[in-house]
Amino acid sequence: MELNEKFLKQVVDLVEEKKGRNITMLNLKGISLVTDYFLIVTGNSTTQVKAISDNLDEKLPGLGLKVLRVEGLPEAKWVLLDCGDLVIHVMTPDQREFYNLERLWGDAEVLSFSLS
Repeated sequence: MELNEKFLKQVVDLVEEKKGRNITMLNLKGISLVTDYFLIVTGNSTTQVKAISDNLDEKLPGLGLKVLRVEGLPEAKWVLLDCGDLVIHVMTPDQREFYNLERLWGDAEVLSFSLS
């Protein structure tokens, strides 16, 4: 499946349904051998991280994107959803600040979505 801007925006919309914040999409094409995109999201609490993750796990297959693996439950401080060409990180604020994936992958292009 081709992960174009329109499709990636639909994934972001699923995160926004559960009030995920500080949403960052990194384009890792040509940088990572493992995946093409990272979606990094903050949930205010472990309860919200779990809600965001559960919503994605439930609805991504309906968009045609299979969730291959989910890591980090039931603690829900940092949940990783591996969808092959897209890896989604849903983190509590302290985990996001500590691991700072945006800095780690500083060479990646940050995508913004101007679609309505």
